[in-house]
Amino acid sequence: MLNIKELTITEAHNLLVSKKMSVRELVEAVVNVARETQDLNAYLEIFDDIKDDIERAQNKIDDGTSTLLTGIPLAMKDNILIKGKIASASSKMLEQYRASYDAFVSKKLLDEGVIVIGRTNMDEFAMGGSTENSAFGATKNPHDKTRVPGGSSGGSAAVLAAGAALGSLGSDTGGSIRQPAAFCGVVGLKPTYGTVSRSGLVAMASSLDQIGPFAKTVEDAEIIFTAISGHDPMDSTSVPTAQRKESDKKPKVIGVPFNFVRGEGVDPRVLKNFEESLEKMKSAGYEVRDVSLPSLAYGLAVYYILMPAEVSSNLARFDGVRYGYHKDGANLLEDYLQSRGEGFGREVRRRILLGTYVLSSGYYDAYYGRACAVREILRRDLAHIFTEVDIIATPTTPTPAFKLGEKTSDPLQMYLADIFTVPVNITGVPAISVPSGFVDEEGSQLPLGIQFIAPHFCEKMLFEVGKALEYIVKN
Repeated sequence: MLNIKELTITEAHNLLVSKKMSVRELVEAVVNVARETQDLNAYLEIFDDIKDDIERAQNKIDDGTSTLLTGIPLAMKDNILIKGKIASASSKMLEQYRASYDAFVSKKLLDEGVIVIGRTNMDEFAMGGSTENSAFGATKNPHDKTRVPGGSSGGSAAVLAAGAALGSLGSDTGGSIRQPAAFCGVVGLKPTYGTVSRSGLVAMASSLDQIGPFAKTVEDAEIIFTAISGHDPMDSTSVPTAQRKESDKKPKVIGVPFNFVRGEGVDPRVLKNFEESLEKMKSAGYEVRDVSLPSLAYGLAVYYILMPAEVSSNLARFDGVRYGYHKDGANLLEDYLQSRGEGFGREVRRRILLGTYVLSSGYYDAYYGRACAVREILRRDLAHIFTEVDIIATPTTPTPAFKLGEKTSDPLQMYLADIFTVPVNITGVPAISVPSGFVDEEGSQLPLGIQFIAPHFCEKMLFEVGKALEYIVKN
């Protein structure tokens, strides 16, 4: 009997082209799982108008013009535009906003014949690490419904882990793909900044945001990444293909900043799993080398200055006048105050205030200016390390998935969950989280993940080392 929860994109494609299953049968099977797992609150909406998409995909398969993604049911994070569909960024502010155009990635996938079956829950405007900040309620982890799925792309990770999609898209500003991928036991890729267009993505922090795939296997992640990458003239940060210095080098040397990895706050079980996985990588022929990256320690501080500053700027447009949530006040100023005060959630307001503060005339140089300078130091240090090693490895997260409500009253503890992931976004390099095992927690088997980091445009190296880890974990 077909196990939809374990079915990969590659396996589904083979079933479709061999006519052992129709697109309609595949989509219906996945949608049934989506409806059966609605208690996770991972989907905000399951689309009911996809009949024409299914027919078009089946025709492409029947006439031999299909691709690996034709007829494959995928899910989309609620901040990626699909023409005619609501894209609320899980915020009251955009609760009724319908996209007037397709995001670059949406169009690419729809052209491939993908069936987008729904939009997934997320932290409001992608601000959070647990998907508890959504205006439409928290998402639960399929492995333990008392725990978070991670964030901000927690809905996209949860639907995949539950078998309610064969792949999904998320956005990653400081770990928002990789952290939920680790918490939910799936693969998550944050591509090199500029390889995947941000056109049609509701912006959080423009120099950090990057769209990327969730998948059940590294091979599937590679398939989705190949489909959504490419130059987009509508995005000024999109890097032309000719300028992408890709490498076909076979990664053999893995650098590990052990001093950083073994720091305070890392769960001993996470560290044990990480070190055991590295030993297995050694037995598979990889060299593991200790590297020194002292600037990594400043990554979190730099991130939580740069990111709120860009949030403050990007979210200034949501004023309740042109579009979005509006609340009438006694005058124009009260219109602004009440519309933004009620339209934005607590975490969004917190980051807007923090960003406005660090950009203010009295503190710009002391905070934002210095953070930009340290960002350049981190970029330089990382580039130097990549002359000595091929790949850098860390745990994806310092702990397994935590309980719902455990960290909502302590934002600093929540922010510390990003300690291993934020340097990647600050420097713009690609990284992938690959499942590395489980830990037992109160009777639940909670997934863990390893993060591999590569030089700019070297996603191929990530896929190769990720597939090696997958093989090692399974065998």
